[in-house]
Amino acid sequence: MTVTPEEDLPPQPLHYLREPQAANLFEPFYRSYSPEVPIAIDFGASNVRAGLVNSPDPNNVFPTLVSKYKDKRLGLNLTLVGNDIFREVNNHSGIRTNAKSPYDGAHITNWDIVENIVDYSLEHLGVQSLTGTLQNPVVLSEPVACPLSQRKSMYELIFETYHAPKVALGIDSLFSYHANSLNPNGLVISVGSELTHVIPMLQGKGVLLQCKRIDWGGNLALLFLQRLLALKYPYFPTRLSNHHTNHILFDHAYVLKDYPKELSNYLDMDVLEQKDVVIQVPVEVAVDKSKKSEEELAKQAERRREQGRRLQEQARKKRLEKLIQKEQEFEYYSQLKDTLSLLSKSEADRRSQSEDFKDFNEFNKYVDNLEKSLRKARSQDVDDGTEDDVPNPEEAWPLVLIPDENLSEEQIKDKRRQKLLKANYDARMRAKEEKKREEEEKAQFEKEQEEWRERDLDGWCTSKRLELAQLIAGYKKRIKLQEAMKDRKSMAAQQRMKNIADLANDSAANGRKRRKNVASATIDNDPNDTFGANDDDWNAYRDISNANLEEEQEEATTAISALEEELMKHDPNFHYEDTLAASETFDWRNSVLHKFIHGPRQSLTLAMQAEGHDPQELANHPEIIRRNHQLHINVERIRVPEIYFQPHIAGLDLAGIPEVVQNLLYRNFDGNFGVGGQLRSLVENVFVTGGGSLVPNFTDRLRAEIQSFLPVGTPFNVTHARDPIGDSWRGMQKWAASAESQNSYVSRQEYEEYGAEYIKEHGLGNISLRNF
Repeated sequence: MTVTPEEDLPPQPLHYLREPQAANLFEPFYRSYSPEVPIAIDFGASNVRAGLVNSPDPNNVFPTLVSKYKDKRLGLNLTLVGNDIFREVNNHSGIRTNAKSPYDGAHITNWDIVENIVDYSLEHLGVQSLTGTLQNPVVLSEPVACPLSQRKSMYELIFETYHAPKVALGIDSLFSYHANSLNPNGLVISVGSELTHVIPMLQGKGVLLQCKRIDWGGNLALLFLQRLLALKYPYFPTRLSNHHTNHILFDHAYVLKDYPKELSNYLDMDVLEQKDVVIQVPVEVAVDKSKKSEEELAKQAERRREQGRRLQEQARKKRLEKLIQKEQEFEYYSQLKDTLSLLSKSEADRRSQSEDFKDFNEFNKYVDNLEKSLRKARSQDVDDGTEDDVPNPEEAWPLVLIPDENLSEEQIKDKRRQKLLKANYDARMRAKEEKKREEEEKAQFEKEQEEWRERDLDGWCTSKRLELAQLIAGYKKRIKLQEAMKDRKSMAAQQRMKNIADLANDSAANGRKRRKNVASATIDNDPNDTFGANDDDWNAYRDISNANLEEEQEEATTAISALEEELMKHDPNFHYEDTLAASETFDWRNSVLHKFIHGPRQSLTLAMQAEGHDPQELANHPEIIRRNHQLHINVERIRVPEIYFQPHIAGLDLAGIPEVVQNLLYRNFDGNFGVGGQLRSLVENVFVTGGGSLVPNFTDRLRAEIQSFLPVGTPFNVTHARDPIGDSWRGMQKWAASAESQNSYVSRQEYEEYGAEYIKEHGLGNISLRNF
């Protein structure tokens, strides 16, 4: 695959986050009210559709929401319903925040809100009555297998509050089927807000005893998408409401025809370039007024450089003082080492213990480390003099060789200063000699390496590659050790804690021993406690810190870089891609997580951090602020709607729609796909309705899934409702005008006589279970 450089790609199109908006016009009032015409109210979980059935379309369509708000300025208690909550004239945060739905899941729980909604609907339908009672029959929708408590509360509201003459109840998805199909047989698949149902239709009636339910719907899909985005962007600065998520889902989600196959390459750069959608949340970027002029920036940079030079000079002086001290210490211990080497082991151990060492082996180890540290210190920049400015000791330091008894107090003080200067000069000379010797050794080593390469290039390359592999292995091992130190349960962290405990015990024991010898000694003024007077004393803490590991890593990094440079220069088969730097370089194009979060463009924050920009500059950068308010919707576009077909994606122990349809057809009917068979009549008219089915490719995917388990050559057809959301009301309007409806109403007298359990069965409603 050819990767196109980012600078050659056009900017990604932005889709701005849509806010819920209502039309500027107020909710219309019906002008042709008639007291005898039935009123149809489709009381859905998302929207309410209300109108008289003498009209082809509902008069009022609005969200199933009510907001109660107290205007303190006017001293009024406001109750706003539906679209009135979102109008610009009511654009107050408290109004939208207090909006509530009467539904809790798939069932109604707040009947005060239901009463407000019905009042609002009847008022806009122009209902008039001289007796104070509703004169119109009412047709209402209800869910499949509506619980008795909900039907009882709905009866009480309609009959006892509004005194309606009669009420008919039916299932919204079957009303939608009635509005779209003339075939009495079919299979209704309803993708609702809370639930998904599969309902067989035979001879114009729903076979509700064979109805199947899937506990997944549009509102659950919205919540799932919200959780996915919260997990993907845990620190996103803006909270996404249900309206925002709904717009994202229905504007950008779609169903794949072959989910596993297309998902496997969904995050490839060329595919992601087409599929990634950028949602921009509105954000105001304040103009940074603290920017300085070029002259001020230049002065500030010069001050930083001058400060850096002063710090470098101070550091050089400190290094020089430490070098002099180490030289003196090494000279003393070298002479002592020569003396101890002539003694027996026991005598050498005893003399070592008198020098505060455990034994002679620990003494040798200390001297070797001191020599190594001294060699490293000599290699640093301490020789400022040249061969031409060698001073004459008798002129530069005349008092150094004169005994103190021959000098006055002022001359003794001056002698100490001259001794320090002389020691400084001697240290520089020794460092220069050490560098000269190292350069000679380096030149000799390079000469030997060159002769080796000329003699056996393959052998030289193999040896250097093995050496490089060992260095890299040690480098990675130390990285793992540093990471393990951060885990308190790891072996390295536990050993570190043991070292701290041992160090504390040794310090306490030594303190008690010293205080026994000095009566007035305390932990703060022990005269025998000289720990810390020498900088090397603090090396005792190397075992409980990462300082030693960090130094070793620096040395390893330098050695690896030098070796890789040699190999790239002389080994024809060693390239930059084989180096450690290349293996550790972050390539965002190869990072699945980066592409998942940031899409097919590099994160601007990471790019500017790599360039060394100041963190404060990154925090106030306008483009970074704007990008921090962006959502990249890619995998979520296909993952959320796929749950209808594979519920296990959302952690549900359920079967998907195709599996439910297959089990329903093969296990509950006559098994005859021939002419006149029940299965033939069902699969020839598969009807899909509900707001969840509006996702693109939903019907095509369902058609392919059903075809996969039908016998070869079986004729079948999958149709989609003309208006999956509004056709339920149109089905109610069509049914109310039919002769069947006249015998399907429950009158007020029947309600008072038989109670809330009484219903009249018809082909598009629930059935009574008293006879089963």
